[in-house]
Amino acid sequence: MHDVLDADPVASCMVAARVEAVGLDPWRLGGELWSHGGPAEGLCFSGANLVPLRGERSALRAFADRARRAGRACSSLVGRAELVLPMWDELSSVWGPAREVRPDQPLMTLTGMPAVPPDPQVRPVRIEELDRYLPAAVAMFTEEVGVDPRDGDGGAGYRARVAELITSGRAFARFQDGEVVFKAEIGALSRQVGQIQGVWVHPAWRGHGLGTSGTASVAVALGAMGRCASLYVNAFNSPARAAYRRVGFTQVAQFATVLF
Repeated sequence: MHDVLDADPVASCMVAARVEAVGLDPWRLGGELWSHGGPAEGLCFSGANLVPLRGERSALRAFADRARRAGRACSSLVGRAELVLPMWDELSSVWGPAREVRPDQPLMTLTGMPAVPPDPQVRPVRIEELDRYLPAAVAMFTEEVGVDPRDGDGGAGYRARVAELITSGRAFARFQDGEVVFKAEIGALSRQVGQIQGVWVHPAWRGHGLGTSGTASVAVALGAMGRCASLYVNAFNSPARAAYRRVGFTQVAQFATVLF
């Protein structure tokens, strides 16, 4: 199993990070790893997200059949586009319509140091700054995903998740007069890769290069941890793609996401 995840470390980072942290027990993992013909032939994670990791069309069809029988419990289907989109073809008649399908999301990595200077004012967020950081996190999530993460439980679950990222040293921000003007997080951290997520610049500060230099700062932090920096971005988000290219990120694959 670990060999299969290590063979595609950037695309499998989200799942590999969980497996490395807690092992394969479904209760601790928060989901199940399905295989078809053995993990090297077909592998899929089923939990809060459905993440196909490897497989030809027959394996993807088998995973879709199993997902149909179990019923949809995930909030998204996400991963390499060449795996996600065929699975969605199999599932859409039962699970559809999706809230949104994002078929083209460049998966990018940075090897070596950033091509731009990092922002010296971007630093890890302290837990006592949670209440100042949280509004920016909510704004980012709402802009990116299209729903308010506080819906349903009043925000308790999302607040706990953000607090967890802060206490683990994986939330970064630049504060200006006590307000967050840039933020980003390391959403998944495996032995090899750190996946940057939630990059956001305050609307009043956009167009001044904070996203570029701030992302460079997080990439430097990952390099200091001995990890390769990665992220994925919507193809239609031209400003973000340009910013990441300026940092030195290059595309290594294409992701797709189906949001429910």
